[in-house]
Amino acid sequence: MPLKLMNAHDLKEGTFIIVDGASCVVRSVEISKTGKHGASKCRIEAIGLLDDKKRVLIKPGDERMEVPMVEKRRGQVLNLLGEKASIMDVENYETMEVIISPEVKDTIKDGSQVEYWDIEGIKIIKRVVG
Repeated sequence: MPLKLMNAHDLKEGTFIIVDGASCVVRSVEISKTGKHGASKCRIEAIGLLDDKKRVLIKPGDERMEVPMVEKRRGQVLNLLGEKASIMDVENYETMEVIISPEVKDTIKDGSQVEYWDIEGIKIIKRVVG
């Protein structure tokens, strides 16, 4: 499936992009004015969706950035398996093993309703719903 592309100067806080092969969410974008020798520059600060690493890059404003496919879905935890959980999707009843995000590790338990994200084929639990 072809990736969606977006100009660097069109990025907003909360937009998903791919940086160095990793799916990230944009935390801030600073755009410099155009100079007499060319296009504006964008300083983009992004956080990895899977590894929570901070990434900073500077790109010309008209450079195209890849946007990953991120699908947000809901599921119910069947049981916990260390760093992963076995969950059942509440719409299609598919069961799968999903990575548990570090920020929800302490609050998740068997039977919890969760929101999980499918990020380019990698599934991760991002928050506990109920």
